[in-house]
Amino acid sequence: MDFKVLHVGISVYNMDESLKWYEKNLGFKLVNDNGFVPPLKARVCFIQKDDFQIELFEYEQPKKLPEDRLMPNSDLQTVGTKHIAFATDNMNALKETFAANGVDIAHEVMMEGNQVLFIRDCNGVLIEFIQQN
Repeated sequence: MDFKVLHVGISVYNMDESLKWYEKNLGFKLVNDNGFVPPLKARVCFIQKDDFQIELFEYEQPKKLPEDRLMPNSDLQTVGTKHIAFATDNMNALKETFAANGVDIAHEVMMEGNQVLFIRDCNGVLIEFIQQN
């Protein structure tokens, strides 16, 4: 069986704010704005960095992200998709950029000699960064 990764989907509270956040903080660019998609009752956009895409959904009446999904360790206990993870070769520079931009840092830890950092996007969605040593 042959297949490849296409994208991951994330529901957001405000599309325009999310598009700006992902571009400013992670370098994702808008590649497709499908506008309002009636069957979904949501605005749908695709953003891309390198060969990876994120599909963003803004529903007319989004459901609030549950509190236990805001922290990595409690979120892992809830069944379902957890987070996106990105590799970095300079965690310190990444953290400096996030701090300068006011990005919400959720958790930092060393795991098996690797630096791991979790942030929250402007919607509270967890995103992981790993620097392998």
